[in-house]
Order: sequence, then structure tokens, then C-alpha cells
Amino acid sequence: MDSTPVTAQQIKAWTRKDPILGQITNYVLKGWPNYRDNDEMKPYFSRKTELSVFDSCLLWGNRVVIPNPGRDIILQELHEGHQGISRMKVLARGYVWWPNMDAEIEQTVRACHKCQVNRHAPPEAPMHPWEWPSNPWSRIHIDYAGPLYGKMFLVCVDAHSKYLDVHVVNSATSANTIEKLRTMFAIHGLPESIVSDNGTPFASQEFQDFVQRNGIKHIRSSPYQPSTNGLAERAVQTFKEGMKKVTEGSIETRMAKFLFTYRLTPHATTAIAPAEMLMGRRPRSLLDLTYPNINSRVQQKQQRQKQSHDKTAQVRNFNVGDSVYILSHNREAKWITGTLIKRTGPVSFVIELNDGRTVKRHQNQIRHKYDQYSDNKLPDISEIPDIPIPVVSDNQADVETPSGSSDTSDNSKSVVKPTVETPRLTRTRKPPNRWHNVLYGVECWSGLLE
Repeated sequence: MDSTPVTAQQIKAWTRKDPILGQITNYVLKGWPNYRDNDEMKPYFSRKTELSVFDSCLLWGNRVVIPNPGRDIILQELHEGHQGISRMKVLARGYVWWPNMDAEIEQTVRACHKCQVNRHAPPEAPMHPWEWPSNPWSRIHIDYAGPLYGKMFLVCVDAHSKYLDVHVVNSATSANTIEKLRTMFAIHGLPESIVSDNGTPFASQEFQDFVQRNGIKHIRSSPYQPSTNGLAERAVQTFKEGMKKVTEGSIETRMAKFLFTYRLTPHATTAIAPAEMLMGRRPRSLLDLTYPNINSRVQQKQQRQKQSHDKTAQVRNFNVGDSVYILSHNREAKWITGTLIKRTGPVSFVIELNDGRTVKRHQNQIRHKYDQYSDNKLPDISEIPDIPIPVVSDNQADVETPSGSSDTSDNSKSVVKPTVETPRLTRTRKPPNRWHNVLYGVECWSGLLE
């Protein structure tokens, strides 16, 4: 120590000259009053039963009460060796005391330059997590992993979906970084911001010009504080561990296998696969083969619906140029005429109306239009020849003569010839079989009577 140490003789002299300690010493020797004169005596009044005087020095228990002139010297002695606050307090409590001693010890340590430049880091600040972006690929975190297998790997992770993308490069330069970022931007678009550390590839002027030209905000983490870019740091660690476990194939093959599985696995934070969150769909994998084929199921359903519908359906064919009736939606006429000019689908057509307008109609809204005379005309009535057709009157019938009678007999009945009338076309009348016995009953009954 540069200063002279404090002795009991000095403490005795300082105590006599100190107005507060001199009065307290008098109270200890002669008795305490019922009230104190000022607030400076409050610490002594609270300890009055423990204070004593020995050889004109005031004691609190076995600790010497140090007057004001010697306190700075005692603090220097306690801080010899630049001990910390706790060790200084423990050492002081075995020898000395004065009001606010602990606070002055703390202030002495905090004011020591050598102690401050060599002290431990302060406790970590409360965590301030990154705000979760609401849209995919709006903020990405990038970092380099390696050297690994003689290569460097640019690791990029989307803050929204946790989608991981990795590109292999020979060296971590700004040019290689920009080239790989262009490839990713061509697929996913430009992000709003990029978060990186202060590495040379990201801190160069070339990289700064690149992000500015593309309207991207570049956020760099604090130096030697990797937790600021913790998303990329964790992605680098995950990628390294995954590459060590995949041992078959080239570097590109191993990297593709790892990324394929990682992107399809639901993330612990989002509980959704990164690829599904980024692309809005779940990419197909071998595990999809375990599901029944939904396409065949849908086709079977559609086929059954078609069969049920077509039971009452009727196939009607329409060709371009056909004259048709189409269903009208006005109140003047339910069906209006037009000409079919174009087919737009299996059952959809474009029809030109008589007024020049064109409308689109479904086959269910179209009917064929037939002209009064078609190409296959019916024959004219004058071309039909007159054909005599026998007509049997209601009171006459042809009756055959009984067997064995002579055709020349005078008594036999003559056959009445039917008259032929040709004023109009008539059909030949053929009585049904049930009337056979009535018309020809003579012959039938004669046979039965024999």
C-alpha cells in the first residue's frame, strides 16, 4: 500500500475529534438519552446495547468503529488484491464497521478500473425473439457452414415456414453468395429482408450493392453475438448433423436426401411441414403410396353418377350449320330459332340468332328445327294409282255352298260380288279369328251335326 496503515492510536485520536463519535462515546459511558439529536446518530441508537468503549475506541461487538478520516484508507486495505464485493464485505465484517460500510465497499469495487476491465460478463439480457413474419419468404436468415468435406455450404432458412435451402460452393465469397441467392430468388421471389452475420461475404460492398438494387433490407447481427442470427446458426448445426448421418452417395446426393426428409417433416415450432407452409401443398413422397388411390375413387364415383343420370338421358347429335330452337329466357317466346355455328365443348354450342346476335347454350337448351319440306319429300297424291279394294257390307257375306251340291244348280245361292268403291283410300278389313264361326257357321255346324 502507498498510504500509511491505520492504527489504534490514530483511531483513538480521530474518535475524540469526531463530534458524532465523541458524543456516542459519552452516551455509552454515561447513559443514553430518550431521544436523538440528529439523523446521523440513528445507526448508533439502533445498536446502543451492543456498543462499548475500550481504550477510548468505540466498538460494536468486536468490530472497531472507524471514524470518517480513516474510512478511505480502510477501504483501500480491504481492496488490496482487487477482491470482489463479497470477499471485501466478509473481510471487513471481521474487523471494522461504520454506517453505510457495505454500500461504500460496493462503490469502491465498481469504481476500480482494473476490476471493471477484467470482470465477468454481465447476466444475459431478457430474450427478444424475432417477430414471426405473416408471409412465406418475407424474411430469410443466411449463414455459411463449413469447411465440410472440402466445401462451403450456403445455408438459407425462411423465418415463416422454417424451409431450409442449402447450396454448395467452393469458397465463401461475395460473388458465389450472390450467384446462389439469385438462384433461390428465381424460384421463390425476392424477400423483404435478409439477416446475416458480419462475415466478409455479407459485409462487402458488392453484397451491399446487390441487396440495394433488389430492394432488400439487410440486417446484420452484432459481432460475436451469434444468437442474434440464431435461426441460421441452428440451421447450420442441424445441417451438419444430418450430413454426418447420411453416408451414402455424393455430396449433392446426401444433401438432397437430407433436405427432402427435413422439408417433409413437421417442424417443432409450427407443427407443419416446411415445404407445405412455403408452397401451400404437401409434396409427394414414398409414404403417399400407403394411402388409397383417391383418383380411382373419384372416377368410380363420377362413373356411377353418370350411369344414374344417363338412365333417362337421350343422345342427340348436333352439327355446325344445323337450324335449331334454343331456350329463351324472355317472356315473348319460350323457344327462338337460330343456327348452330360453333361447338365449344362436348355439350356446349354457340348459336347465331336471326337478328345476328350470338349466344352460348347447353345441349339441354337446344332442340332440332325441322323444315316443312325436307329433301326426302313424300309422293304426291296424284302419283298413287287407283287400286280396287273389296268392301264387305254389313248385311252381306259370302257363303260357300255345301259340299256335294252342283255349281250349276238353279236352287243354289249365287255369290254376291262386292262392290268396289274408289272415292278414297281405305285399308283392307280382316275380321279376327274369333268371328270365324259366326261368318262361316253353316259349314262348321253342319259338320258337327253329322
